[in-house]
Amino acid sequence: MKNSFNPLQRLHFYAAFFIAPLLITLTLSGIGFLFFQDVENNIYKHEFFDKSKVEHYQSLDDAVEEVEHKFEGFYISKVSIMSEPYNSRITLDDMAGNQRYVYIDDNHQIVADQNAKHTYANVVRSIHSSLYTNNTIINYLVELTACWTVFMILSGLFMLFKKKLLKNNAKQLRFQKLHAFIGMVIAIPVLILVITGLPWSGFTGAKLANILSTSGTLGQSELTVNPPKSDVNEIPWATRKNKQPESKHAAHHGTGEIPKTDFKKQISIDKVVKAAKQNGMSKPYSIVYPSKPEGAFTLTKSSNTGVTGLDVSPYDEKTLYLDQYTGKNLGQVKYQEYGIIGKWFTWGIPLHEGHLFGIANKIINLIVCIALLCAIGFGFYSWIKRMKSSKVKVPKRVKKPMSISLFIILVILGILMPLFGFSLIVVFAIEGYLYLKDRRAGQG
Repeated sequence: MKNSFNPLQRLHFYAAFFIAPLLITLTLSGIGFLFFQDVENNIYKHEFFDKSKVEHYQSLDDAVEEVEHKFEGFYISKVSIMSEPYNSRITLDDMAGNQRYVYIDDNHQIVADQNAKHTYANVVRSIHSSLYTNNTIINYLVELTACWTVFMILSGLFMLFKKKLLKNNAKQLRFQKLHAFIGMVIAIPVLILVITGLPWSGFTGAKLANILSTSGTLGQSELTVNPPKSDVNEIPWATRKNKQPESKHAAHHGTGEIPKTDFKKQISIDKVVKAAKQNGMSKPYSIVYPSKPEGAFTLTKSSNTGVTGLDVSPYDEKTLYLDQYTGKNLGQVKYQEYGIIGKWFTWGIPLHEGHLFGIANKIINLIVCIALLCAIGFGFYSWIKRMKSSKVKVPKRVKKPMSISLFIILVILGILMPLFGFSLIVVFAIEGYLYLKDRRAGQG
C-alpha cells in the first residue's frame, strides 16, 4: 500500500486532537454508568426499599388513582412491577416533557417520588449520549466520536506494525510506545464497546433499528399493524420498532396521542397485571401504557432498561402486547424469536453497560476505560515532548496522492459508519485542496 502510512498518520493525529475531549468525557461518563445500580442502591435506599407509613393494603388501581390525583397535570405512562426487595415504580409524564417517578411498596402505598431528569442513572446516561443537552446535533457529535475512535484503533494498529515501533528502543519514543502498546492491547475490547454502543446512537442506531424491523430472520419475528408510539425507554431494543397489534373498539374513542386517562373503556391496571401472570410474564417487568386509542399495552422484560432492579438476562427478554380494552393477548415476542442482529445487540448492550455477567463485567469494562484514558494521555504527552524537540509540530503531508487501496478501505468504513463517511468527505476535500495547491506551487 504505497503512501498509506503518511495519510493515516495525519488523519490519526487530527482525529485524536479533535475528538480527545469528547472521548475522555464519554469514557468518564461510561465509568460512572458502569456502577449506576450500586450507586443508586445506596443513595436511593428510601425510594427503593423503605415502606410507607400507611400500612393497610390497597389495590394497584387505587394506587394509580391516588398518584394521578396527587400529581395533577401528569399522566401515567408506565408502571414497573419490581421483584423483592425493590419497590415498584410508576412513571408520570406531562405534556411539557417533564417526568416523575413514584415508588409504591408491596401494599401499593406511596413511599416517595423523584424528578426523573435528576436521578443518577439518567444524568450520567444523558451526559454519555448528548452531554446532558438532549440535543440531536450533540448526539451526532458523540456518535461521530465513536466512529473516529474505530478509525483511530485501526489506523494505530496499522502504523504500529508498519513502523515496527515496539522493536525500536529509542528513549525518545518511550511514551509513544506506551501509547501504541496500550492501544494494541485494548483494541478489540474498545471496538466491542463502540459497536455495542451504536444501537443507542441517534443516526446509526436509527438505521440499525430500521434494518432490524425490515430484515425478517435477521431482525425478529413480526407482529401486525402499527409501530408503538408509547414511551420506549424500557422496551427491549430488539422490539422497539416492532409492528404492534391494534386494540379493538378503538372507534369509540377519538384520535391523536392522548393520556391514558382519556380512554374511558380501558381495562384497569390490576387486570393488566392479572393478564400478564396468565401469559407467563414474571417479575420484574414494565407495563407501558398505550398512547393512542388503537394502541395496546406493551409489557416487557428487558436486559437493557437502564433501571436499577429491572434488567433481566437476555434469555428472559420478552415483549407481550395486550388489548387495552379486553386484556386479550395480541401477540408476544421472546428472545428465542430474535434474529441474528436482535440477539447480538440483546447481549451487546448489557455488555456495554457492564451488567451482562455481574461484577466481572464491570471490572473488565473499568480496566478497559482506564487503559483508554492512559493511552490518550501517553499519546498527547509524546506529542508535547516532540513539539519541544522538533520544528515539525504535526505530521507533514507527503506530496503524493493517497493509495487507492487505502482510499477504498476508508470508503468501506464510511459506508459502514455513515457519519464517519460524511466527515471523511470534508477531510478528502481539504486534503485534495492542499494537494492541488502544493502541485501548483511546485509547477510555479
